[in-house]
Amino acid sequence: MNRLSKVFKQKQLAHVAVLFLLLLLLVIGGVPGYMTGSWQWKQPPPVPNLTALREIRKTGITLPNWQTVEQAEQFVGTSRWSLQVLKQEGTQNQAILLLHPQNGPRDQPEVEWTDINSWGKTRWQRWDIAQYRSAEFTVNRPPKSGLNTQAKVKARFFRVSTQQETFAVLQWYATPNGGHPSPLRWFIADQLAQWQKNRVPWVSVSIMIPMEPFGQVETTWALAQSIGETVQTTLMASPF
Repeated sequence: MNRLSKVFKQKQLAHVAVLFLLLLLLVIGGVPGYMTGSWQWKQPPPVPNLTALREIRKTGITLPNWQTVEQAEQFVGTSRWSLQVLKQEGTQNQAILLLHPQNGPRDQPEVEWTDINSWGKTRWQRWDIAQYRSAEFTVNRPPKSGLNTQAKVKARFFRVSTQQETFAVLQWYATPNGGHPSPLRWFIADQLAQWQKNRVPWVSVSIMIPMEPFGQVETTWALAQSIGETVQTTLMASPF
């Protein structure tokens, strides 16, 4: 019981710390706007390469060693996404790549994963999630960044069973400095960037890999990681 109490208190402290940080961000970011009459959340700084980001919905992205069999812009939930059907060159590996880029300076990640779930249920009549876990991988930063370090991506990784097929799914919000599945991480990074009159652009990424019906999702991890690294690297090179 004491151990459970300690864990509970630790979680409470973590939540308090996050709330305090958010309050600090709002105060520091809001006071200058209040004094000048120019509210930052009403007039946020422009998003770099926003035009190129918007273009992703129409054209998708080109991945090395992967052929785009089909690409279309379609509604997923209430937003427009790019849907690409991919085939790996020289293999039978296939994947579905869904991308939802930032659409405006006030646009922020919120319910993309819920929208994907609703879209999946509508498309395949069933969308049962199992074997969920967090996943991590790293990619090299592009030379244009001027940094000789790697960027880390944390993602959601799980199996989805539908009436017709079973998929391994990998999801995260891609940014120029890596990626994370939580919108809160982007919000904090973007608020920090706005202090310097900058922004953190983002793209929602959802990769679906066909797999053995009701099989173990771990059998697809090597392929999922490879595609994830390729997608993140491509986005960091351009349009980010």
